[in-house]
Amino acid sequence: MKVHSLSKREIHDITDQINKTWPTNSIGAVKNLQAYVIDVNKRLLVGNNFIAIQLAPHIIIPHLTHHELLNHFPSVEVDMNAVKFVCNGANIMRPGITDFTPFNDSEIVLVKDQTHKKELAVCLSLVDDVNARKMEKGVVLNNIHHIGDIYWEMKKTIRT
Repeated sequence: MKVHSLSKREIHDITDQINKTWPTNSIGAVKNLQAYVIDVNKRLLVGNNFIAIQLAPHIIIPHLTHHELLNHFPSVEVDMNAVKFVCNGANIMRPGITDFTPFNDSEIVLVKDQTHKKELAVCLSLVDDVNARKMEKGVVLNNIHHIGDIYWEMKKTIRT
């Protein structure tokens, strides 16, 4: 695994992108970041009290282990029968969703289980919550990071 420190310019560009796509005031000042390269354009970004996943130059999502940060994001709850599918990378279908917080189309949305309220996945919404509530079937969220995926496992090997 290749690791390198990011320049001030790179950190500035990353925080600009985050401020455009994440909820307001979800992160504080980021001074130092280490990049753990996973694949071309895919890397884990780790700093003081900060861990995120960069999937492309303009797609940065929070890591599931950063619980304080996750509280800023909208979420859905899924029934317990859907948990194993979500944790295997399945997209989130309307029949499995039991509760919503407000969210927009193309927004980062968390998936939690309905019993324990634990975060299972970070997704990108395909519709807003208003239209999702009206749906009887179909995909509501695209699963892009879930418990047990490569980013989850990689985090276990990094000391923060």
